[in-house]
Amino acid sequence: MKKYVIFPILAVLLLVSCGKKEKTSLQKGSPAYKLASAVSVKVPYLAPGKNNVLISTKDFKITSDDVFQTLYASSGNGAEQLKAMGADRLKQVMEQTAANLAEKKLLLESAKKAGVSVSEAELDSSLNQQYKHAGGKEKFMGFLNKRGIDPDYVKNDIHKVLIIQKYLDKELSGQTKVTEADIQKAYKEDKTATVRHILLLTQGKSDSAKKAIRKKMEGILARAKSGENFAKLAKEYSEDKGSKENGGLYKDFGRGRMVKPFEEAAFNTPIGQISGIIQTRYGYHILKVINRKKETRPLKEVRGELERQIKQQKQKEAYNAFIKKLKKDAGFKAIDF
Repeated sequence: MKKYVIFPILAVLLLVSCGKKEKTSLQKGSPAYKLASAVSVKVPYLAPGKNNVLISTKDFKITSDDVFQTLYASSGNGAEQLKAMGADRLKQVMEQTAANLAEKKLLLESAKKAGVSVSEAELDSSLNQQYKHAGGKEKFMGFLNKRGIDPDYVKNDIHKVLIIQKYLDKELSGQTKVTEADIQKAYKEDKTATVRHILLLTQGKSDSAKKAIRKKMEGILARAKSGENFAKLAKEYSEDKGSKENGGLYKDFGRGRMVKPFEEAAFNTPIGQISGIIQTRYGYHILKVINRKKETRPLKEVRGELERQIKQQKQKEAYNAFIKKLKKDAGFKAIDF
């Protein structure tokens, strides 16, 4: 079975569970209610009882209470980690979870309209795979019990995930064929890139704040292009904790490892040159290309690897285009808060 939506079942399998059109209200005193109360001190919009809308569509809404209920149901006591997050990170988690909930709901409803179903045998097979991965059914159930997750809830949502996967297989299979021309092109392209990188974060920031951050990045870019040491600028200004102390260095990363705009700049900016300002979901980036390398192994040795990579990329692109259309048709709108 092809995997258009790749995610660990136990991490997000409950993101397809909001099947009711009416708003979900948290029960006062419940763990999810207490969690919402605690984090709303940092982000008041998330206060339980207000049940504020995070995502709206023509047919349904996703509210803050929906998200808290889902996070607690899917993660159990692991959801308590939200209490330690800052306001910006909390908003990011809530926004992303709400978007995932809405996307999965759109997919599930479309799958049902298309008459897609999953048999008990298919469900049992998937459950057995989960048991095997966990080291047996007993360990799997122990994992859920330790985290306060209802096994019946898990089974129900694995069922929904399988329906969505089967639907995507049916709808997108014709868009993922790998040709010989695809393989030849991929083999001749640069395989890896090494860059130095500066990131200024914009996640959770207001439009006015983002404007100021871009202006700051424009100043850094001008200094870099005037000849200042890029590594020193990265150490001083970059907000990417993974590379900041190493002068913004990302070494020999392959295609598909970075977000698309970053990857395109890394593999298309001439070696030794500095890119313009790149915008991703994380913020504003600039990078200097240090080096790129091509494949050195014979084609016959890497053909299978290339074919898998190309297929995965085509699946990702087909899925993204498909969900984009579903969202557009549904009048999908994320509420800024």
